[in-house]
Amino acid sequence: MSLLVVGLSHRSAPVSVLERASLSADAKVKLLHDTLAAEPAAEAAVLATCNRIELYADVDKFHAGVAELSTLLAQHSGVALEELTPYLYVHYEDRAVHHLFSVACGLDSMVVGEGQILGQIKDTLALGQELHTAGRLLNDLFQQALRVGKRAHSETGIDRAGQSLVTFGLEQLAAGREPVESWAAGKRALVIGAGSMSSLAAATLARVGAAEVVVANRTAARADRLVEILVASGTGVAARAVPMAAVADELTRVDVVVSCTGATGLVLTGDDVAAALAHTPAPRTLPAQAGPRTAAPAPAEPAALPAGLDPEVVARLAAVAAAGGRLADAGVARTLTGAPGPDRDGCPADAPAAAGRAALTGVDATDLELHGTWADQGEAAAQRQPRKGTRSHADGTPVRLALLDLAMPRDIDAAVHRIPGVRLVDIESLAEASADAPMAADVDAVRGIVADEVAAFGAAQRAAHITPTVVALRAMAAEVVAMEVARLDGRLPDLDDRQRAEVTQTVRRVVDKLLHAPTVRVKQLASEPGGAGYADALRELFDLDPLAVASVSRADGADAAGQANQTHDSGRAS
Repeated sequence: MSLLVVGLSHRSAPVSVLERASLSADAKVKLLHDTLAAEPAAEAAVLATCNRIELYADVDKFHAGVAELSTLLAQHSGVALEELTPYLYVHYEDRAVHHLFSVACGLDSMVVGEGQILGQIKDTLALGQELHTAGRLLNDLFQQALRVGKRAHSETGIDRAGQSLVTFGLEQLAAGREPVESWAAGKRALVIGAGSMSSLAAATLARVGAAEVVVANRTAARADRLVEILVASGTGVAARAVPMAAVADELTRVDVVVSCTGATGLVLTGDDVAAALAHTPAPRTLPAQAGPRTAAPAPAEPAALPAGLDPEVVARLAAVAAAGGRLADAGVARTLTGAPGPDRDGCPADAPAAAGRAALTGVDATDLELHGTWADQGEAAAQRQPRKGTRSHADGTPVRLALLDLAMPRDIDAAVHRIPGVRLVDIESLAEASADAPMAADVDAVRGIVADEVAAFGAAQRAAHITPTVVALRAMAAEVVAMEVARLDGRLPDLDDRQRAEVTQTVRRVVDKLLHAPTVRVKQLASEPGGAGYADALRELFDLDPLAVASVSRADGADAAGQANQTHDSGRAS
């Protein structure tokens, strides 16, 4: 196994670099093809999420592999290599396995313990299988990473170590002055996007007591579906869908905006927000009396409610807001776990932090521990960076519009935090705030699981590495037996079938007994660290044909890939 990973994440690079280096779906496909075309790489997989871009490859040369993978990342990300290099980290062999298993368990997430990264890893494996860039090593690695992540979540309380990124963002909007439930009670919210993260945001807002959730999305059917789920959730929230063209109007009447789309440009500019506040009376709070909330004074005659709104529900919402309470929590956040849609390419819950650098030069190939320290340097540098905190005004200006941007690249212009009355929380400020979040004791248990699984994976891979050599040795022995039995037939033609069978079986038993102890022992030795050389020794001692060993390896690899694709296809069918 010569596993190499080169990448950058929220622990090593600032948000500005991650934004520019983000990969589109087409860019990921092209990157994989070009990586396989590069001479040092035999297999490749790319893990690209909102907060990390990592290229995994099976390489035969370390230095050549690092140089090639770094160059390819720069070419396909659009960031110059000399600019990207200071933020890259490298892991090799067991350290690379340890890194991916830690990522799968949520230990490397901005919000520790988040499980959405498992979906990203599954997508990475599926893409590698579809494009035939993932061979036996990467198939085994990513499938095991998924199992390790699931084990961590089922056997420990790692889920309690962190929280939903949405909830964390809402806490930052509330600035810690009051519980999120009290802060959100009675507020009107606009959710832009209807993908997995936007759906989670809408569900969380309903759960913590928002009175109304408006969903804006470029695909009307997805927005309508999300609204149906919210209405049926049992939280009592009023929900409706609007087209993207109506966002400007909705900004004039809502209190909170959460945006997470897959747009490549800004969804909300500073001018959009400033114009909305200019047409919005302050303060913007839910009226205490029952009835529908409107941005303008009530007309002389009762106003018609928007389609789908129950007057009794609206009255309940108003009463709850007036009392400063919230409606019952029916667990809506746990019901919205749909797959990422076209509005967001699987935006995960672990988002990038802005700090830290990692060295990429001066690597000694004989010192594998150095590879792991590069990423650690990024984390240490992050701790040295000053905390800017949530982007907001420190002059006591009342917050009239709270904005939560969970997109990468960003949806909302960072300059809006300069507008009086606006509070912005984005990926960068969340990363800064999360660096000071307490770590749960369960993290130590997960680290123990990761360490055990890395050791087991390495032993299995090393043992599998020698299997083709053992198979080739036994095939050679069987061929020798057949040749000797044939020679015996020529010298003793009078042997009957029973006698010939007995002689043949005796010779085979002798050969099997002679080979049994060495082959069992060599597998045990090969599974230990540093045991890769035993396969070479076995081939040298018995003068095995390298082509015969290679043919066994190719056959095993084809069988493994076929089984992996069959598993993936059956998973799709289900």
